[in-house]
Amino acid sequence: MGDEIGQHTAFYYNIKTGSVEREGESKAKDLLGPFATSEEAANALEIIRQREQRKSAEDREWRDG
Repeated sequence: MGDEIGQHTAFYYNIKTGSVEREGESKAKDLLGPFATSEEAANALEIIRQREQRKSAEDREWRDG
């Protein structure tokens, strides 16, 4: 993600280092994101866990009627 003047504005969580990075600092295969803020990126694992729980519940509800 870039802004109007080409600056990198996205944040990513690096699964190898456990650190938050700006767009373009590491290989994409090591990153989760993009996130709008560094705080969101820092909480990437929790955010993903919550999304997975929600999706699993939706799948169970759909499957079970």
